[in-house]
Parts: sequence; structure tokens; C-alpha cells
Amino acid sequence: MCSYYLCEKSDGIRCLLYCAYGDSKTEAHYIVDRKNDYYYVSGLHFPHQEDADLLRFHVDTLIDGELVWDRMPDGSRKLRYLVFDCLVLDGKHLMERTLDKRIAYFNEHVMKPYRKLANKWREDFENMPFEVMMKQMEKAYAFEMMFKDKLPNLPHGNDGLIFTCRHSGYVFGTDEHILKWKPANENSIDFLLRLGQFPSFDPLDGETGEIEDYEAKPTFDLHVYYGDDNYRPFAALHITDEEWEAMKRLGEVLDCRIIECWKDEQGRWRPKLESDGSPRFRDDKKDANHISTVKKVLESIDDGVSEQDLMDHTRSIHKAWKMREDAQKPAAPQVLKERTNSGAPPVGK
Repeated sequence: MCSYYLCEKSDGIRCLLYCAYGDSKTEAHYIVDRKNDYYYVSGLHFPHQEDADLLRFHVDTLIDGELVWDRMPDGSRKLRYLVFDCLVLDGKHLMERTLDKRIAYFNEHVMKPYRKLANKWREDFENMPFEVMMKQMEKAYAFEMMFKDKLPNLPHGNDGLIFTCRHSGYVFGTDEHILKWKPANENSIDFLLRLGQFPSFDPLDGETGEIEDYEAKPTFDLHVYYGDDNYRPFAALHITDEEWEAMKRLGEVLDCRIIECWKDEQGRWRPKLESDGSPRFRDDKKDANHISTVKKVLESIDDGVSEQDLMDHTRSIHKAWKMREDAQKPAAPQVLKERTNSGAPPVGK
């Protein structure tokens, strides 16, 4: 059995951060998105733990995290990169190590000198393109703290919780040891959107026949990914007239884009909406969700695990965690009692 770490599921952009040598052995950094596109990031600096002057930097380093926009107390927004894993550090592969060891290693070698940099050269630190922070991991039974304190006070969007096995190695692709919980309205699926039939009308131009009205609302079809560029129809998407108008105002191509959707109480698939009322397109993703992921989300929707359900199991999860921790503790050494027989020397002397 595995003990799990618990953290909030941020509403951000998942990406890798790659630290490398640039021209003339200078420091260079790249953001790598899910499409495997690389974006050069200027102005970052991660001082090496062995340099007291904080000038030496990390290279051959690959970090896993997500970019989020945090809302600050004064109403402004700040871009932050939340780190939750480290694959390689200074050329040293960490993927085979357990999650708790990977996090501890990264915190000691990267985050500690990074925080020293923030305290020593605050002005230069503030001019970096984004701030780097460790994503806080809690024990799996910390539901009350998460629901009553952590989630209500997050400076960025959130759509649930993530449970990650603390004793497993890093897995590329789908990690069967990672569990996700979302409220009912946040159980979403990323589909491929295809525009269907547009309504027709008679333009009254003296010609026979009707033409399609590309300003009117068409039908919307959702497709699921089966691998190897194989997409199959899954369901219809329900779009209101107001949402259609918001989509048109985008002035963007809508067909064949990845769109995030949820299932309402009437069983209709509905788009997740941005703050301007337009549907949320996942242009950061190359493909829609695979059919295997879709089935798991549908099971999650059917199971309907609520916040209260999690809270009700806090005590049993805590008990199981403690039992595993106790079982992993080394056994206490056996102390041999000295004994004497008829004046003989003690055993072992």
C-alpha cells in the first residue's frame, strides 16, 4: 500500500522548465509545453547551492510544474511557476527515486539558494519573468485544512485535489498512482470540437435554393481521441445563444480545437467558461483526452464522491497512514541482559 501526498489542483498550464547552457556558457532556460514546443525564457537565475556568491547556476536540469496567475492583495496579477517535481538535477537523474526524496533534493539544492537570492537582491528578483515556488504537499488526510483554509484562500483558480504516491518513481504519460478528485461540476473532459450543420436560409436573391447562415448557431459535435490520430464522435455539445455570441466575438477559428467540457444535471455536455463568457479552449494541448481517460472521468462522475465523503473518511485514512509509517520504522535493537552463572563472566564479555 502507498501513502499519498495531497495538494490542490491548480487551474494553470502544465509545463516543464529546462535549465541549460546558452551561448558562451551563459545561463539559459526554456519552458516546454505539452505539445513539446520550446519557449526561451530570459531573465531567470537559479543559483547553485555550492556558490556562496550565488553566481554559479544549475544546468542539465528538468523541473515539472505549472504556470498560474496569482491575484495579489492590491488587485494586480503575478505570474508564478509552481514546482511539484524534479526529473533531473545537474545531470543527475532522479526519476527512479521516490517523490519525497525528489522533492527534498530539489528543495535543498535549488529552492534554498533561490530564496537566498530573493533576500539578497530583491530588486533583481522582482524583475524576473515569473516567481518560482514549491507547491505545498500535505498528508493525504488533511481534508479539513484543505477545504476550510487552503482552497478558499488560494490566489489562483482551482478545480480539485491531487493525490500522489510519495514512494513511487516519476512516470511519463499517465501515472496510475496519481488520483484526482474534483467537485461534481469540475469533472471535465477535453474533447475535439467539430462544427456541424449551420442553419440555411433563402437570401431572396432571385436564385433557387437556400444557403448556409454562417452567423447563425450551428450544431456542435464532440470527438474523443483513440490514439494514432484516430478521433471518433462521442456526443453533442450544448451551447447557449449567449455563449455562441461570445465565441463569435473571439474572431478565431473554432473548428478542430480542444475544448474543456462538463456534464450538467440534465446530462448535457456543456463548455467550461472563461471570465468573458467564452468557452475554454485548451490550445496548450496537442490532443483531446484519450478514451481511457474519458471512461475514468465518467466513472468519477457516476461515483459522485463529495467533499463530505472525503471528510467522513479522514479518521480512517489517518489511521492507515500511521500504521504504514509505524511499519516502516526500524525495529528497536534487542538488548541482551547480562547474566552470571556460578561466578562465570557475563555473556559477551
